[in-house]
Amino acid sequence: MDKKTIFKKEIWSAKALNTAPDSDNQIHGDEMAKEFGFKGGLVPGVTVSAYLLHPIIEKWGLDWLEKGWAKCKITSPLYDKEKFSVFFNEVSENKISSILRNSNQLVTANAEAALIENIQETPKMRGDKIAMGNFQGPKASRDVWMKLKKDGCMAFEYFWGGKNPLIYLRDQNNLPDLLNPSKKGFSNLSFLLGCSNWALASNAYMNPWIHLQTSSQNYQALPFNSSVISEIQVNDIFEKKGHEFVDVEVNLFKKEEKSCIMTINLLSIYKVRGSIN
Repeated sequence: MDKKTIFKKEIWSAKALNTAPDSDNQIHGDEMAKEFGFKGGLVPGVTVSAYLLHPIIEKWGLDWLEKGWAKCKITSPLYDKEKFSVFFNEVSENKISSILRNSNQLVTANAEAALIENIQETPKMRGDKIAMGNFQGPKASRDVWMKLKKDGCMAFEYFWGGKNPLIYLRDQNNLPDLLNPSKKGFSNLSFLLGCSNWALASNAYMNPWIHLQTSSQNYQALPFNSSVISEIQVNDIFEKKGHEFVDVEVNLFKKEEKSCIMTINLLSIYKVRGSIN
């Protein structure tokens, strides 16, 4: 994103919701987060990404769910119940950039979004082996990621719908109508990007770890009460400034039709600087 871009107009504001306070990734819990110098448990990156794109989805609607592209980057933490504001600029008819400011007016995340009119080809399922419910991945390390890069990762199945679908706001009535579970709405971005996080963390155990950035392309909306297959492959593993990173590509498919819903490139810190795990 161009650092010279000036965002003047507040489009939308709300109070943040930590959607994963009891996650196996304890960076979302107060105790571990404070050990690493944070004020409390971090609101997940997938949830912050949903905030960045909330007003964009309200503007573009179903078009976004069927052909939207986005790059979301988290640069600073956001905390539960913290007031935030989203600002965006319409770069062109089919391109928007947005930022999120926290309660101190610090920019903590930014996004670029676009509608891609001519998608040439969608990914096909490889048929990766789907993990059983009791599957436990090995403890994450460079060697483990290198082995997964060489031999392939396990696929996982997730479900959008049911009695308690994942939402990113405290009151589902504040969601756009097409994402509202009470109206059998389509899946939201927090759930879809969450599928990539869960697949990553299930293939190799990490605690704590931090979601940093995603680039994603939508191909179709995911209806209520639908099963998703997540296939994942490791692209790169590297170290920078004491943190250890993993870069992966995730493809999400409708289980029955085997048709692609979304592709996601996910960059994460799998071992935080100073972590003994």
